[in-house]
This record gives sequence, C-alpha cells and structure tokens, in this order.
Amino acid sequence: MPRDTKPIAEPSLYAVDPWVAGNPQVRNQLLSDDERAMLAKVSSIARFNKGEVIYREGDVAEAVFNIISGVVTTYRSLAEGEHITAFVYQGDLFGLSEEGQYSNSARAATLVVAYKIPLSALRRLMRNNPGLDVDLIVKLCEGLRGAQRHALLLSERRAATRLAMFLELQEHLQVVRGEPASEIYLPMDRSSIAAYLGLTLAALSRAFRALALKQIISSRNRHHVRILDRHAFNRLTDIRADHS
Repeated sequence: MPRDTKPIAEPSLYAVDPWVAGNPQVRNQLLSDDERAMLAKVSSIARFNKGEVIYREGDVAEAVFNIISGVVTTYRSLAEGEHITAFVYQGDLFGLSEEGQYSNSARAATLVVAYKIPLSALRRLMRNNPGLDVDLIVKLCEGLRGAQRHALLLSERRAATRLAMFLELQEHLQVVRGEPASEIYLPMDRSSIAAYLGLTLAALSRAFRALALKQIISSRNRHHVRILDRHAFNRLTDIRADHS
C-alpha cells in the first residue's frame, strides 16, 4: 500500500445537515478550514488498488480513513458468505471500531485514495477542539440513517424492489453531491451490489432483466443505468405502495 508524505488535498467531511427542515438536496462541508488543516497535519495519504483489503474485522483499530476519491465497501464475513454493510464514497469516513477493534472489514471497490488519520491524533484533536466532536456526530448520524435505509431495503421480499430502492439511493447520492443524474452511475461490481442487497448474483441479474423488460430502466453498460418510467420506478421504491 504506497503512501505519500505530503497531502494532496485537505480532509473533507460531507453530510446533509440533519437540522434543516424538509428534504435538502445538498451535502455540506462539515469541517472548517482550520479543522481541515489540523487533520491534514496528522494524516498521511493511503492508496488502495481495486479489490485490496484495507483492514479486517477484529483487527486492532489504529486509524480512521477519509476518502479523497474512489469507493470502499465495508462488510462482515458470515457463514453463508460476505454481507456488505455499506458503500463509502468521497468525503465519507470509515474505520469504526468497537473495544479497540474494527467492527467491520473494508475493501476498495475501485481505486481508492484516502487520508489515513491515526486514532491517537484524532482523539487529541477532539479533546482540544469541541467543534470537531459535533462534526463527527453529524457524520455518524448520516451513517446511522444509511444503516436504517439498508435494513428497510433488506426487509423487502422482491428482488426487483430491492434493486429499485438501491438505484434510487445511488441517484440521490449523485444529486446531493451536485453530480448529473440523467444516468445512475454504479462504480461497484454486480457481485458487490448483490451482496449488499442480500441476493445471489443470479437473482440480481434477473431483477435487472425484469426492470428492463418492463421498460422501467435501461442499462447502457454494467455501470450506467437510466430510469425510463419514473412513475413505475417510484411505485417500486415507495414502501407505502401496494405491492400486492
């Protein structure tokens, strides 16, 4: 895992402000310029190749990571295989620990560049800068909301509904990042999507085909999806809709 001694950018934490009423369609920079500079001073740059394991569940937690570019999957190893708990993107944090050990494993889903922030240094900064505590709490709240959405998604019985809800989430993330959303970009591979949705790869392929045959979506390739029938798509993603 090659490292640079000089930061290539200052750390960034982006999240939708949880105290803004309504449904804000923008993620704000949580860190002040001073906080970003302080974190940059104690951090190093880490690069990971696609498929590279960053750490494993149960490893001693020595650092948290702040993504500069790329996508990371966090996962747990179960008897029936890997269970992907989250996809982590630019401006996100990963590396949560419990009793001094990482609570999940993490793998680079694409080429990844990230800040590696030693926990000892982060704790020291948090003791001396109370505002940083608030920033991290806001970010953790966003992560909790993501976990709740994931649990809701997994409660849906039909594979096509799970897929539609996942596509809606990816589209939403593009919108709040200020990126074009005429197509939904899926940087992760289909195996990772299947593991996140709790499906077999064959079941995921059938779900893609089912939505395409109904002309609800179309796929330019394995990484780009377009919504063709917004009304039908919204009926799938609305948990209040009658699916009987």
